[in-house]
Amino acid sequence: MRKPAVLALLALGGCNLAPDFQRPPPPIAADYPAAATPADASAPLANELAWQSFFRDPKLQALVQTALERNRDLAQSYARIEQARAQYRVQAADRLPTIQASASGTRARQPLSALGANSAALPEGAPDGVTFNQFSANAGVSAFELDLWGRVRNLSEAQRQRWLASIEGARAFRLSLIAQVAAAYFDIRAGEERIRLAERSLNGRREGVRIANLRLDAGVTSTIDYDQSVLLLTQAETELAQIQLQTEQSQNLLDVLTGGPVATPLPEGAPLATQLTPIAPGLPSDLLTRRPDVLQAEYNLRAANADIGAARAAFFPQISLTGLFGFASNALDGLFSGANRSWSFGGSGNLPIFDWGRRQGQVDLNRARADELAAAYQRTVQGAFREVADALAGRRRLAEQIEAQTRSLEAQQRLARTARLRYDNGIAIYLEVLDAERNLFAAEQALLQLRATELQNAVSLYTALGGGTEQ
Repeated sequence: MRKPAVLALLALGGCNLAPDFQRPPPPIAADYPAAATPADASAPLANELAWQSFFRDPKLQALVQTALERNRDLAQSYARIEQARAQYRVQAADRLPTIQASASGTRARQPLSALGANSAALPEGAPDGVTFNQFSANAGVSAFELDLWGRVRNLSEAQRQRWLASIEGARAFRLSLIAQVAAAYFDIRAGEERIRLAERSLNGRREGVRIANLRLDAGVTSTIDYDQSVLLLTQAETELAQIQLQTEQSQNLLDVLTGGPVATPLPEGAPLATQLTPIAPGLPSDLLTRRPDVLQAEYNLRAANADIGAARAAFFPQISLTGLFGFASNALDGLFSGANRSWSFGGSGNLPIFDWGRRQGQVDLNRARADELAAAYQRTVQGAFREVADALAGRRRLAEQIEAQTRSLEAQQRLARTARLRYDNGIAIYLEVLDAERNLFAAEQALLQLRATELQNAVSLYTALGGGTEQ
C-alpha cells in the first residue's frame, strides 16, 4: 500500500494549474512596407552591431560610455532589477522548508503551595519551594507547505518573470538613453555648423551694410537700399541668436544625460557625414525577440499567467508539515545524551468551504489582468512595428529631401550671384538681392538641419530594431 501512495504523492507534486502559456499572435504584417525598405543586402542587422560599432565618432562613443556609467535614471533602473531579484529570492525560498534552531536555559523556583502541597503540614525547617533547571536545544521545521497543486511554485515563477521583466525594462531605458545622447550630440554638432554658417553670413552682411552706407553717403544709392541691407544683417543676427540658444539647450540636456559636465578632454569629433554604420532592418518577427520593451511585456504576461495558477490552487487543500527534534534536560551536563532526546512531527490541512466567492474572484481578477497584459503586449508589438516602419520611411524620404535640397541650394547660390551682379550693374533693385540672399541663407540652414535629422532618424531605426549585442 505504501508504494502506490508514494507514487500518487509524486504525481500530485508535479501538478501545475497555471494555463499553458501561448504568446499572443502579433497583429503586424509579415514584412515592412516595400516603399520604406530599400534593398541593402550588404548591411549588417542591428542585433549584430554593438553601439560601439554603430557610432563611428570617437567623441560620441566617449559620451555614450560616460552616460551609461553616470546617468542617474539608469542607476535607478538597475536598482529596480536588484529589488526584483531580491523579491524573487524571498518568494523562491518558500519552496523549501525553513529549518530553525533554538536553544534555551532557565532556572526557576516554584512554591510548594503552587504544586498542591499543604505548607501547614510540612515539618519545621522543610523548604517551602522547589528550585529547578530546564535546558533544551532543538531544530525543526515550522509550517512547511506541501506544494501539491503548484501554488508556491507559481508564485515563485510569477516573481521570476517580473524580475526578468525588470531586466528588459532596464535594457529598454539603456537603449533609449543611448539614443537621447546621440540625438543631443547631433543637435550640438549641427548647431555648431549652423552657427559657423550664420557667422559667415553675418560678416558678409555687415560688410554689405558698410558698403551700402558708403554708397548712400556718396549719393549713389537711396535709403531704401541701405535699409534693406540692414534688414539682411538683422535677419542673420536673429537667426544666429536662435541657433546659439538651441545649441546651448542641447548642451545642457547632454550634461544631464551624461550625469554632469565631462571633465576629461574628449577626442575630436568625426565629420557628420561619416557618423553611423548603415544597418538592415531584418523581418518584423525579429522584433519579438530583440526589442526589450516587447520582451518586458511578454515577461509581465507570463507572470500574470503564473498568478492564475496560484489562484486556482487555492481551491484545493493547503497541507503543511511541522517537525521538531532536540534534547531537553534539567541539567546542562549530558543534555545531548540519547536519553534526553525529544521530537515531534505532524501535519495540518486547510480548505475554506464557504468564502462567498473570494477565491473565484481572485481567479477572475488574475484572468482579467492577463487579458489586459495580452492586449498591452500586442499594442507594444504594434508600436515597435510602427517605429521601425517610420524610421525606414524616414531613411528613404529624408535621403530624397536632402538630394532635392542640395539641388535647391545650388540654384539659390546661382540666383544670389546673378542678383548681386544685376544690382552692381544697375539692372535690378536691391530688393532682388535681399530676396536672393534671404532664400540662400534659409536653404543652407535647411540642408544642415535635414542632414542632422537624417542622422537622428538612423539612430531611431537602430533603437527601434532593439539595438545590438554588448561588447
